[in-house]
Amino acid sequence: MFLLGKTGKAALSCLAGTLALAGAATTQAQEISRGEVIATTCYTCHGTYGVSPGAIPSINEISADRMAAILQAYRSGQRVATVMGRHASGYTDEEIREVAQYFGKLQKRGK
Repeated sequence: MFLLGKTGKAALSCLAGTLALAGAATTQAQEISRGEVIATTCYTCHGTYGVSPGAIPSINEISADRMAAILQAYRSGQRVATVMGRHASGYTDEEIREVAQYFGKLQKRGK
């Protein structure tokens, strides 16, 4: 079992509710990484799989190392934006690393 920050718990609750409502019972359990669960909170602004349909930047082409550095800079206040500092402040170092790895894998697959 793993521990989630406030934002991670909210994301997990939203995902669980969505899956329950969608009737997502399957015969084979699929493992969803914690990074993927956390990433669902990014989709609201940055688009599904980090591909933004609007003015907010897409984040699907950022390497895992760069994504982690950006999120840590928002969390520490070294990088300033409208809401990203508040979002990033809810994540632990491990959660930042995991969401960065998830988006890094998307970059490599060309999603």
